Amino acid sequence: MTGRFQRRRGDGEDQRATTLELFYDLVFVFAITQISHLLLDHLTWQGAGEAALVLLVVWWAWNYTTWVTNELDPDSVVVRGLLIAVMLASLLMAVAIPGAFGDRALLFAGSYVAIQVGRHLFLTFVASGRGSPERERAGRILVWFVASGIFWLAGAAAEGDLRWLLWLIALAIDYVAPLCIYWLPGRRHLPGSTWDVETAHFAERFQLFMIIALGESIVVTGATTSQLDLDVATVTAFGIAFLETAAMWWLYFTYVAAIAERRLALASENRTSLARDGYTYLHVVMVAGIVLAAVGDEIVIANPGDTLSGPEVAAVVGGAAIYLLGHTLFRLRMARSLSWKRLGGALACVALGFLGPVAPAIVLAALVLGVLVAVIAAEYTAAFRRRRRGEPTPMQRLDVTSV
Repeated sequence: MTGRFQRRRGDGEDQRATTLELFYDLVFVFAITQISHLLLDHLTWQGAGEAALVLLVVWWAWNYTTWVTNELDPDSVVVRGLLIAVMLASLLMAVAIPGAFGDRALLFAGSYVAIQVGRHLFLTFVASGRGSPERERAGRILVWFVASGIFWLAGAAAEGDLRWLLWLIALAIDYVAPLCIYWLPGRRHLPGSTWDVETAHFAERFQLFMIIALGESIVVTGATTSQLDLDVATVTAFGIAFLETAAMWWLYFTYVAAIAERRLALASENRTSLARDGYTYLHVVMVAGIVLAAVGDEIVIANPGDTLSGPEVAAVVGGAAIYLLGHTLFRLRMARSLSWKRLGGALACVALGFLGPVAPAIVLAALVLGVLVAVIAAEYTAAFRRRRRGEPTPMQRLDVTSV
C-alpha cells in the first residue's frame, strides 16, 4: 500500500491486535449489552426486528473500522486520534440504543453516519495521496455512505412506518455496497487486490469480537443471577447458562477459528471476497445467535420452573439454532463443505421449540445444552476415527491442497 499512515509490515511477520484496538472494542461490549436488553424489554416480533436492525448497524460500524485498521498504522498519532474519535461516536450510538426507535433516533442514526462518513473523509482526503488507488477506493466508499446517510438521517426525523422504510433502505445500501464492490457509474471496476488483507490480524479481530459477544453472555448471566435468591433451581439454571456459553466458545475456537484463518491465508486471488463473505457478512449471524442465547439465558435464570411463552421459547432455542446455522454457512463459504453435524444441531434446537408449551424453562435450556454438547462429542468422535484410520486433519488437508 502506498497511502499515508499505513502499517509497516515485515516479510513473514504477522500483525496482531494492538492495545488501542482492544481499548476501542470496549465500547462494543457495552453496545452488545444494550442490544440484548433492548430485545429482552421488547420480546415481540417488532422488538426482534428492532434489535436485529440495531445489531446490523453496530456490526457495520465495527466491521468497517476493522477493515481500516487492518491497513493503518496504530502507532501513528493521527490514526490514534481517528480511532478515539470513532470510539466516542460509537459510545454515543450505543447510549442511544434503548431509544433508537423513539426519542434518541437522531442521536443513534447521526452517530452512525458520523462514524462512517467521518472515517472515510479522513481516508479519502487525509490518508490518501491525490490520484492514488487508496483515494479512489476510499472515495467510492464515501459516496455510498453519504447516499445511505441521507436515508439514515431522514428516517431519524420521520416516525412510525416511514422511519422503518427509510432505515431499511439505508441498511440495504450499506450492506449491498461491498457486494457491488462500490460500483459507481462511469468508473472502472475495482479489483479485489485493491484491498490488502493481512490475514492473521484480520481473523484475530473477528475472533475477538466473538469473545466480546460471549463475554456479554457471561455478564448477563452473572448480573441476572446476582439479583435473585440462590435456590437450587436458580443455581442450576445459572450453571446451564454458563455451560451453554462455554459450548459456544468451544465450537468456534476449537476448529472453526484456526481452519478459517488458514483458509484465508492460503487464498490468493479471492482473498478479499472470502474475507468479505465469511467475516463481514457471516460472522454477524453467529453474533446474533449469541445475543439471542444470552436473552434466553436471562429468561431461564429468572423463571427456571415456568413454562414459557412463544417468544420466550424462541429466544431459548433460537439462539443456539442461529449460532449453529451461522457456523454451517461459514464453513460452506470458507471450505466449500457442509457441516452436517452443526446443521443437524441447528435443526434439533428448532425441534425442541415444540416442547416449549409443556417443558419447564430449565428443562428446555438443559436440552439445548445437550444438543450443543452432542455436536461437540460427534465432532470429536469423528476426529478420533480419522486419526485411527491415519487420515489427515482438516488443517492438514488444507496444507496439502495448497501445495
